[in-house]
Amino acid sequence: MNAKRLSERMSPRTIERLAVYRRVLAGLLGQGLEHIYSHQLAELIGLTSAQVRRDIMTIGYVATSKKGYDVGELLEKIDGILSPKEATHIALVGVGNLGRAILSYFNHQHSALRIVAAFDADENRVDRVIAGCRCHPMKDMEGKIREENIEVGIITVPDWSAQEVADALVAAGVKGILNFAPVPVRVPDYVYVDRIDITTAIEKIVYFISEGDKAGGE
Repeated sequence: MNAKRLSERMSPRTIERLAVYRRVLAGLLGQGLEHIYSHQLAELIGLTSAQVRRDIMTIGYVATSKKGYDVGELLEKIDGILSPKEATHIALVGVGNLGRAILSYFNHQHSALRIVAAFDADENRVDRVIAGCRCHPMKDMEGKIREENIEVGIITVPDWSAQEVADALVAAGVKGILNFAPVPVRVPDYVYVDRIDITTAIEKIVYFISEGDKAGGE
């Protein structure tokens, strides 16, 4: 089964775990490690060895009984599934503090995924290069997205404008959206959306550590 068919049948959680495996395996390969067992990989990532084995069997790779997984081969197999054959062009909308941080970090991490254009409504930010990426006015979004063949949009705007931005991205032809705004956005079924709500994530952490403190005091 080819990489595209494999990726179509995998759940989002499996894809997330494969991405983590890839980062860990790349680091291990850089340290000179050639083989690793499922329980060792699981311990490094914080999963069970059974989960690791299930995920890796899903992509059609099998360990040898004596040496475990070949790190280089497994990394290559995961790369074949997760890495696009050509560079994927990305647009970021909203060049505030979070947007700037993403621009500063992202393009140095993955050569196949590139933020090629940024957009903002603030005239003090447009027509400038910010963290290595040119920022354009919102009115130019549709034309620029089509010109640059941009397939993915990142939303880092306030909640009150997130839906409007999502609508504009969809109208321009993007196929996927990563939404950092603290509200969900509605899109057609053919557009894939993932949402990262930093505040909610922190609130969840605070809840569980406070519950742990309560349990410890009982």
